[in-house]
Amino acid sequence: MSSKGSAYGQPAGDTDFRKKYDLDEYAAKAKEREAAEKEERKARWEAKMAGKKYYKPMDGSETLTTARNATQDFSKLVGTSSLVPAGAGVGKRGRGAGFYCEACDLTFKDNLQWVEHTNSMQHQRNIGATGEVRKATAEEVHARIEALWQREQERKREQVVSLKERLEVRKEEEEREREEKRRKRKEAEARRRQEKEAAAKIKTEYGEDVRIEGEHDEDDMMAALGFTGFGSTAKK
Repeated sequence: MSSKGSAYGQPAGDTDFRKKYDLDEYAAKAKEREAAEKEERKARWEAKMAGKKYYKPMDGSETLTTARNATQDFSKLVGTSSLVPAGAGVGKRGRGAGFYCEACDLTFKDNLQWVEHTNSMQHQRNIGATGEVRKATAEEVHARIEALWQREQERKREQVVSLKERLEVRKEEEEREREEKRRKRKEAEARRRQEKEAAAKIKTEYGEDVRIEGEHDEDDMMAALGFTGFGSTAKK
């Protein structure tokens, strides 16, 4: 095999495996991008001079703004941690520590700023919305009111059921507490009665001089201190 040949029977070259790029095509794309950026800078400057806020121009593919059908649960983020790129804590631009908007490439430090941003025209334009809402018909308004009314009635019924259940549970708990107190009281009475019966039985079998545990502790303590009695010592 020749040193300049290849395994497939064709001469090998240094650049045969590399992808070929159309330089003229990429130059045209770069020129279009630069022209668009120049137009945007001009529009931003004109809006600033007129005291207005610049918004991305619409291209006709936007849709009407609709209400969010998902609820953002911020409470689940409490006590969690997330990894952010190095140097991302400076400014709002880019992904950083906080609430990140992927459509606008902005990060907000609190949920109030994030909610206000999602309702702003800047965000609506970036997600492909016009910022205008469709005017509802009278039938749709009536249907919406009826749905809200039904949901409110269901919520009230659930509250009534829940309150009734809570009262029943509390009643059962109170009954169990009273039963437990009665049981402990009966056990204490039975224990005292058994102790008295045992003491009486011992005295009956061995006489009155039998010392019951704890019965003469006070007399023994007085005797240990040297007090034999408090009778009168006066001579007749």
